[in-house]
Amino acid sequence: MLRAIILAATLIPGTAFAKDRFDDDPPKPSPTTQTCTNGQVWDSRTGRCVNPQSGALDDDTLYGAVREFAYAGQHENAQAALSAMSDQSEDRVLTYWGFTTRKLGDMDEGMAFYRAALAKNPGNIAARSYMGQALVETGDLVGARQQLLEIEAHGGRGTWSETSLRQAIMTGVTYSY
Repeated sequence: MLRAIILAATLIPGTAFAKDRFDDDPPKPSPTTQTCTNGQVWDSRTGRCVNPQSGALDDDTLYGAVREFAYAGQHENAQAALSAMSDQSEDRVLTYWGFTTRKLGDMDEGMAFYRAALAKNPGNIAARSYMGQALVETGDLVGARQQLLEIEAHGGRGTWSETSLRQAIMTGVTYSY
């Protein structure tokens, strides 16, 4: 049975590990953005809001908060949660450093974070989508289309990453999350 699962995962790229790479679903609002203030994050273990740097939260909880803050347009709060994550060289961390930095107005540094994320994990389709959207914003449609091809080559066909970049290329409108 295990062999069948492994075989299926290798034959159908992007499906078995899609949730491990990046979640396509928008984060559901939680007490982090509905109750907590000043960039605090909800600690479900204690039932209260805590500072991200308190050491009380694991990286997956912090990452969830990063996504929720970014989706809500709270990029500074997302960066505070990012800075509390233990592995700053992890590609998902670098991706969101790129996204929030770009959204806060520093395109060049945001692109540097995306490149670092892709150096760690060339199959990071979220980083490719965000980088492609940044390229659309700067008018580099050739570069954006290259990122779209890379997303598809890494099993990202039909994902939010692919769809949002394709729409950005067609319309010139990018996403804020």
